[in-house]
Amino acid sequence: MNARGFTLIELIIAVAIVGILSTIAIPSYQSYIVRSQLIEATNGLADMRVRMEQFYADNRTYAGGGGCGIPAPALERFTLACVAAGNGQAYTITATGSGTVNGFVYTIDQANQRATVSWGAGWGAVPAEGATRWLTRKG
Repeated sequence: MNARGFTLIELIIAVAIVGILSTIAIPSYQSYIVRSQLIEATNGLADMRVRMEQFYADNRTYAGGGGCGIPAPALERFTLACVAAGNGQAYTITATGSGTVNGFVYTIDQANQRATVSWGAGWGAVPAEGATRWLTRKG
């Protein structure tokens, strides 16, 4: 009578292969998830910039009510804040992340100057090109 099943060595090899694949796949997946959540900030900033330009076209100022002319939309993972400057002729909108995107900060101004101010721990220092664009992936 032949016994069917796996030997202990075969089982250990299978578990080792699954473990090796997990150590490679899980960090890549987590990075992918964070990158997908960063789009919320860039979309929110771009949308708010368009609405600020519409407000300026109507009012000839970016300021209104002690701050920027429009209210910042509510986002799930980012908080948008706008600061008017230059007698209402300039502004800077900042998106600050929380939760899984904590540490990510992006800005945009009236001249469409985009910047990555900082990003999450584990992503290292923000590269030099972050001063002129929004970076959503490391390396």
